[in-house]
Amino acid sequence: MPIVAQSTETTDWVSRFADEVIEESERRAPGKPVVVASGLSPSGPIHLGNLREVMTPHLVADEIRRRGRQVRHLISWDDYDRYRKVPAGVAGVDETWAEHIGKPLTSVPAPKGSPYPNWAEHFKAAMVASLAELGVEFDGISQTEQYTSGVYREQILHAMKHRQDIDAVLDQYRTKKAPAKKQQQKPVDEAELEAAEGSGAASEDDGSSSAGYFPYKPYCGNCEKDLTTVTSYDDATTELTYACTACGFSETVRLNEFNRGKLVWKVDWPMRWAYEGVVFEPSGVDHSSPGSSFQVGGQIVGIFGGKQPIGPMYAFVGISGMAKMSSSRGGVPTPADALKIMEPQLLRWLYARRRPNQSFKIAFDQEIQRLYDEWDKLDAKVADGSALPADIAAHARAVGTAAGELPKTPRPLPYRTLASVADITAGHEDQALRILGELDPANPLGTLDEVRPRYDKAEAWINTQVPADQRTIVRDEPDAELLKSLDEPSQQSLRLLLDGLAEHWSLDGLTHHVYGVPKVQAGFAADATPKELPPEIKTAQRTFFALLYHLLVGRDTGPRLPTLLLAVGQERVRRLLGE
Repeated sequence: MPIVAQSTETTDWVSRFADEVIEESERRAPGKPVVVASGLSPSGPIHLGNLREVMTPHLVADEIRRRGRQVRHLISWDDYDRYRKVPAGVAGVDETWAEHIGKPLTSVPAPKGSPYPNWAEHFKAAMVASLAELGVEFDGISQTEQYTSGVYREQILHAMKHRQDIDAVLDQYRTKKAPAKKQQQKPVDEAELEAAEGSGAASEDDGSSSAGYFPYKPYCGNCEKDLTTVTSYDDATTELTYACTACGFSETVRLNEFNRGKLVWKVDWPMRWAYEGVVFEPSGVDHSSPGSSFQVGGQIVGIFGGKQPIGPMYAFVGISGMAKMSSSRGGVPTPADALKIMEPQLLRWLYARRRPNQSFKIAFDQEIQRLYDEWDKLDAKVADGSALPADIAAHARAVGTAAGELPKTPRPLPYRTLASVADITAGHEDQALRILGELDPANPLGTLDEVRPRYDKAEAWINTQVPADQRTIVRDEPDAELLKSLDEPSQQSLRLLLDGLAEHWSLDGLTHHVYGVPKVQAGFAADATPKELPPEIKTAQRTFFALLYHLLVGRDTGPRLPTLLLAVGQERVRRLLGE
């Protein structure tokens, strides 16, 4: 992979952040690997908004690797967080799962039918698979393993010893009225709103109780829930007594040997910054408002002898065309959902080309075809050397990583063409190969493998995202009534099309021919440019196209006509058009 130029373009946000992160890392820990971090809660499906939490540090880490430096990208799996609510729409989950609210995510059973041992592992697995497909290299850290094995014991004891200092920091914000939020990026639908809410950890209690302030919360030894209150703690002996409000259980333990609990979120996060030496970590809007976890953590991290990471607040990732899926599943789509309909390169590009504070949308509707067209144009510009430097950088980060290029489609035909063919052929691969093989007679397609995986993604998009009433069904028999009612100009346009059909039987040929028929009919050359034509030619073309769609598929619109004609085949086209 080529080395991406360092900070030569102001729009190249990845290089600029890489510069800052390397400089900061050298200031904090000279000569040591750079540490960047992400945090994900496997409390349910991990959605495309959460993916920005990973892709932002991934792209920066990968740029640092391209420069030949060592870097660790940590992903903390917050699987020791409490189970907060039963997510809507998750298969196999019903109201009985509410009995597990308050337990660690790793103590909650997986959804019914899952091969994984618990709730957290079930949702973590899907994300791990997606990250592998996206080429994201990371070191995963299970917070369940960290806490239950005693890795954080010294940090927990330190937090309890300095609980008054922590309480003083938190108290600065408890009495302040939060300023009115200026919501710069307003969620446009429920799916985006859910993405904005994050895991819910940011709104957890901070450890205050009537018995005093304690930044540690045990999970109950009887019911396993965190509905517990610490009633006393002895610094000298580390004896801690707690009571469970859920089941009434109470016990006294020695915290220097007790591993069934965790620091409250606003203390846990800065503790980990210090423990891991994190230099760069972005944060979502739910963690970045005044008095929130990130701001408070910036003060608490010093109690643990560390420094707050640098990193931006990242904006919303919107979704277009997912209303149907959101309502049925009860949530926003996941990276796995996106990777079913688009290649990893396109998804990486969507995150790489926008600065973290810029919102953008991931298309599940017809807009995906335009996005693919845009991507293919960029691909061509990069190949011929005409792309802008910042676009070249974003493209390089999309197609591969420091480890090498991602697997790609050998012959990337236009996505909209592949989708049209998949739509028309309805799963018949031999028919799809026939049509695709006729697109370019001079260089015919030999096997569908040449257009995979892009063809499979386009087919999945047709099958899962296009409503049944918008699918293309070619007529079995000619529309005799419509054909009989046509006036002479309409009949003439059909004759002109059919007369040149064989001669122009290729994608480019049919494109030229179909658009040329109304021009010729009006007395102009078939290759006349728009500048040479009167405005009414466009109207005539639209009328002609609508007639063809009605005769072929019984609707006003459909797939691009050249693709549709190839799909239907010459013999059947002639029959349906009345020859």
